[in-house]
Amino acid sequence: MTRILIVGASRGLGRALVEGLPAPGDAVIGVSRRAPSDIQPAPNIELQWIEADMSDPSAAVQAISESAPGELDVIIYNLGIWESRAFEDDYRFDRDADTEIIDMINVNITGAILTLKHLIDRLKNSEKPQVILTGSTSAQRQCGRPEVTFGACKHALNGIADALREGYRDRRLAVTCLQLGYLNTDEMPSTKTQSASEASGEMIPLADVVTMTRALMTLSPASFVRELTLPAILDDRF
Repeated sequence: MTRILIVGASRGLGRALVEGLPAPGDAVIGVSRRAPSDIQPAPNIELQWIEADMSDPSAAVQAISESAPGELDVIIYNLGIWESRAFEDDYRFDRDADTEIIDMINVNITGAILTLKHLIDRLKNSEKPQVILTGSTSAQRQCGRPEVTFGACKHALNGIADALREGYRDRRLAVTCLQLGYLNTDEMPSTKTQSASEASGEMIPLADVVTMTRALMTLSPASFVRELTLPAILDDRF
């Protein structure tokens, strides 16, 4: 049995991971502000939900620490919020509200660091301890995006990954940053053909991310993927 904790699990990619990632017999612990009422995990999956709002990282991590199992195999930090006008043609950094910037840093960086600090020891008995951080192609140098705070937050994940690897190298901790391009969050893995995103070539089907994440989890303990970049096939930045 693999015990997987997913922060940011109620919708979009997080929900796709809850519903499509675990194998029969696995246990999944979803974390989000509210537990969804219509989540549909695969048969023979043990599902637990923890309600925690990462905009208040200290309180959220306390709730997670109190409710999460004492032993885990995989921690996936999937949260990543962006500016209200991010990815719009009229985006301007100097128009971002200060409160919005602070909230982004709390959720995207502080939340990730505190979650890992308080849960990392629960991986110590795992045969293959693993941390997966959901990043973005905005984390890569000369990515062609102007969103300052979002880019800074996603760049920070690389620093977190590097430091975790050094600090827990003796425990053989595998840490991966998934640098993802534009996702089609309207299509779930249950949509077998993924027709809309495949046809356009401009967005990544969620099923592709689930497939790559599953591949990371099925590697032997002898290797790991440090960073994986997954852009859409027609993304002209790559």
